[in-house]
Amino acid sequence: MKGVNKTVENKEQLVQRAIKQDAEAFEQLLINEERKMYYTALSYVGSKEDALDAIQETAYKAFLAIGKLREPEYFSTWLIAILIRECYKILRKRNEAIPFEESELITKLAYDETDTVKKLYVKDLIAKLPETYQTVIILFYYNDLAIRDIATIIECPVGTVKTYLHRARKQIKKELERSYRLNEKAT
Repeated sequence: MKGVNKTVENKEQLVQRAIKQDAEAFEQLLINEERKMYYTALSYVGSKEDALDAIQETAYKAFLAIGKLREPEYFSTWLIAILIRECYKILRKRNEAIPFEESELITKLAYDETDTVKKLYVKDLIAKLPETYQTVIILFYYNDLAIRDIATIIECPVGTVKTYLHRARKQIKKELERSYRLNEKAT
């Protein structure tokens, strides 16, 4: 139990030092978050190069704004929110829909991971969802973020995130059922 508290204290101490413009503390915080940042960015932009660009821009903007962080315990959530905005900027420049790691999402949605056709179909269904639904689906299923953390990232109430998740799942389920019925009729 003491080790857990010590880790939390160390992270909070690093954040406090970073807020005071301690570059080494900020760098350590980024190192601690690098894996989560990389996979989050990759799930949005789909390519290693674009993910690294988003992370670089996020690090720059976060360093400039760290002094404005009011609640140090939410550093990770704050950083991911910046990263997501940077990913959306890259996607708008490319004018593409949001891709994601379909194998993770499909596993969590309980579909056969080996079925490539289903993976591609679910990926297309999610890409057709409104931007906010896509975001909550990716953050909830791919990043295993709590609904409370997602609410902080997208700056909306917890109830709204729950509604977005419910509606997104409902739309995906409806389309999958429709597709299944059409396939049954064709055979």
